[in-house]
Amino acid sequence: MMSRPFTRWRWLGLLLAVLVLAGCGGEQRPQSAFKATDITGADFGKRLALTDHNGRAVTLETFRGRLVVLFFGYTHCPDVCPTTLSDMAQAFALLPAQDVERVQVLFVTVDPQRDTPEMLKEYVPYFHPSFLGLYGTPEAVAAAAREFRVVYRHHDTPGESGYLVDHSAGSYVLDTRGRLRLYQPFGQSPDDIAHDLRLLLAEG
Repeated sequence: MMSRPFTRWRWLGLLLAVLVLAGCGGEQRPQSAFKATDITGADFGKRLALTDHNGRAVTLETFRGRLVVLFFGYTHCPDVCPTTLSDMAQAFALLPAQDVERVQVLFVTVDPQRDTPEMLKEYVPYFHPSFLGLYGTPEAVAAAAREFRVVYRHHDTPGESGYLVDHSAGSYVLDTRGRLRLYQPFGQSPDDIAHDLRLLLAEG
């Protein structure tokens, strides 16, 4: 399938960044040490109830004590999703093993009609064996997306079989207490990702 123009993803990433910042209050923040956007205190992203690719029901509490990197995408994605997962895997390669064990990457499918548990289990751990794919009913996925202010929609391409899914292109990072802390825009370098994960892990 042909990729959508890259400008579309930039636009979606910008839209999500605006929504994120709009939800964090109007007060001015001090200069952050993070490379990503600091959204500490955000009033959304508090709930998640889906199933992982191993068949286990999970919530944010399931991963308490670990950082959570949360990304919404789909396995047929031609560009943004594999790039994001690859960048995260490269960031993991920059961290010591004991730090990697304290970070959980979650890939939530926005295409539950096609992304079966078997497909997610084959696709997501390909980038790193610890990464987990999450799925649910269309209604459960839509609820998760609303909770994290993620937008997505199916897009049919004339003359092609199947469809693409336009979706927000950034990732979220939650701290070890389950609080939303960072918004990582698409294209952030593995070095910057690793830098921010180190800072959050140092908080305990």
